Amino acid sequence: MKIHEYQAKEIFSKYGIPVERHTLCRTAAGVVAAYRSVGADRVVIKAQVLTGGRGKAGGVKLVNNTEDAYQEAKNILGMSIKGLPVNQILVSEAVDITAEYYVSFTIDRNTRSVILMMSASGGMDIEQVARQTPEKIIRYSINPFIGIPDYLARHFAFSLFPKTEQASKMAVILQALYKIFMENDASLVEINPLALTTKGMLIAIDAKIVFDDNALCRHPEIHALFDPTEEEKVEADAKERGFSYVRMDGNIGCMVNGAGLAMATMDMIKIYGGNPANFLDIGGSSNPIKVVEAMKLLLQDEKVKVVLINIFGGITRCDDVAIGLIQSFEQIKSEIPIIVRLTGTNENIGRDLLRNHSRFQIATTMQEAALMAIKS
Repeated sequence: MKIHEYQAKEIFSKYGIPVERHTLCRTAAGVVAAYRSVGADRVVIKAQVLTGGRGKAGGVKLVNNTEDAYQEAKNILGMSIKGLPVNQILVSEAVDITAEYYVSFTIDRNTRSVILMMSASGGMDIEQVARQTPEKIIRYSINPFIGIPDYLARHFAFSLFPKTEQASKMAVILQALYKIFMENDASLVEINPLALTTKGMLIAIDAKIVFDDNALCRHPEIHALFDPTEEEKVEADAKERGFSYVRMDGNIGCMVNGAGLAMATMDMIKIYGGNPANFLDIGGSSNPIKVVEAMKLLLQDEKVKVVLINIFGGITRCDDVAIGLIQSFEQIKSEIPIIVRLTGTNENIGRDLLRNHSRFQIATTMQEAALMAIKS
């Protein structure tokens, strides 16, 4: 689960990480009032959406008068960034920056540990730095039995700041950031940039926290911060219905029983030049009601032009699945082509049942099903 920058900064402040003065606004007039209340000559107005690349998209602006603040706020509130509409703006005191740094804690699945990443090349292009000059990214694996005591925090800090005064401040920030990560079951905490000001202070100019969805039951106060996008609302609704669903960018809707088979189905579609519209695991059920609900879920996506149903009948028999499909599509009114591949227990009986209905196109192999879906 992601949260907004202003929410992450509230958590940072609670743990003692310095952040600049800021105010959340939802109207251009509110931005002007916030500009006046800050009492600084310059402020930064920043779009609050749950995606990166806000600066490059024009969602971050530096202004030094009320007229510009009002106009830029109107422009930002009227835009969408990566398909997400901007409904709120953070007005922050501008900071005189000497240097920008990057620091984060995340999960390294290769070493099965929390990893600290730091760089003296922080800012908007940190992804480009990681790709083109990975040697500029400093990495430390954190031993879970040791954590980050004072001596390690200072050791890590000195690798980025040679001066004792700055390293000491950095050590405090590292310990606080790690505490946030561990105590709140986060999968990522990130400051980019961590600004060194002309006065020698270290301030988190931006803040990002991602939480482990599986641990939210332990943190109701964190779950209360959830501001789902429309896509996330659909995925949450699917989960309540007993489905595992993730929307993607393609046009071939996939309905599959079993996560491994669903992944293999998407791979097969990609191999033959198609693009899956989703990952959808409906589980091991031939219940017609469940099939109807799954189809409704697929057809909510206007990009879906064909549906590929790939079922492996184990304990669930293929003839039961076929009956479920027939009953379900008596309720669904759609002209979208339906490709069905059944394999496993009673597969021949299931195919014969479906062949009696012109609504379905029958495939016997996953390769054949993928090619039929791509050509439809």
